[in-house]
Amino acid sequence: MSIRVSHVHGEHIAVEAANGTEILRYVYRPDPEAFEAKKPYAHPVRTLGGRTVTGYRPNDHRWHKGLQMTASHLSGQNFWGGNCYVHGQGYLPLPERVGSMRHDGFTGFTVSEDRLDVTEALTWVENGGAEWAREERGLAVHSVDEATGSWALDWSIRLTNLRAEPLAFGSPTTAGRDMAGYTGLQWRGPRDFTGGAVFGPDTDGDADKLMGSQSPWLAFTTEHDDVDAHSTLVFAHAPENLDPRHTIHESHWFVRSQPFPTVAFSWAFFEEFELPSGESFAYRYRLVVADGAWDEERVSSCLEGLSW
Repeated sequence: MSIRVSHVHGEHIAVEAANGTEILRYVYRPDPEAFEAKKPYAHPVRTLGGRTVTGYRPNDHRWHKGLQMTASHLSGQNFWGGNCYVHGQGYLPLPERVGSMRHDGFTGFTVSEDRLDVTEALTWVENGGAEWAREERGLAVHSVDEATGSWALDWSIRLTNLRAEPLAFGSPTTAGRDMAGYTGLQWRGPRDFTGGAVFGPDTDGDADKLMGSQSPWLAFTTEHDDVDAHSTLVFAHAPENLDPRHTIHESHWFVRSQPFPTVAFSWAFFEEFELPSGESFAYRYRLVVADGAWDEERVSSCLEGLSW
C-alpha cells in the first residue's frame, strides 16, 4: 500500500496510508512544559483501520507521550520527565534534575511510494544547559500491508557522549526500587489497552511474568472501547540488540498491563552501565501496528517476513 507524507516544518511529520488514515504523527517541536522533559515523540499512532494505539499526557503521568526515547536515570539527571525516584524517599518533584532532548534538524529525509526514511540529529541537554550527548535517530515507516492490516515503524538510536566523563545509565530499579527498571524507548498506550493481553515467544499472556524478562519480541493486544475491534502491537529487537558482542548492555522488557499499559525496551533494567567520554552506543527497534487480535503464530510469521 502506498503512503503520503506531509511535513509542517518546525512542528511535525505525518504519514497517511492510501486509505486516508493518518497512521503516524512524529512531533519534533516539543511540548513547552520543562518538567515533562521536552523532547520529540510519536502520537497519534494508528492502525490502518484508524484505531489509536498511543496515549498522550494521561492524568497519571503527564510526561507519558505516545512513543518516545527516554532515559530515566542518567548521571543524576532525568530525561524521562516527571518525578525522580530517590531511594528511601520515593518519587520526588525535582525539576532541577529534568533534562531535555533538542531537535537540531533532519540530516536525511527520503520518501518513496511505500516507505519513509528519516534521520534526525538531536542533542541531550542537562537541566543547567550543558550538552551531554549527541543522538542520531532513525525513523522508517514501511511494510504497509492492507491484506494483513499492518504496518511497521523502525526506530534506531546512536548516542555519543559529549562529556569529559562517562555517562552512567540506570533506572529506578538500579536506584533501589524493585522491578521498576523503565528507561529507553517507551510506549504508553491509551486507556482501552489497560488489562490487555501481553505475550512473547512461548508465553501465556501474563504481563507480570514478562516484567524484567528477555526475548526477541513482545506483543500487546486489546479490545477497543466504542468500536467492535481489536488491535495488536508487536515490539521487536533487531538481532544485534540481544547479541553481547554487538551491544553495550543487555536489554530487558519493562511491561505493564495494569494499572496502565506501557512497554519499554529497557537498556538498564537491573544494572547500570557507563558510556565513556567520546564513545557511542546504538540500538535498533521495530514496532508492528496491526488491526485484529494476533496470536503468537501470526506474530512470528509477520516478523519472519520483515527483513532488517
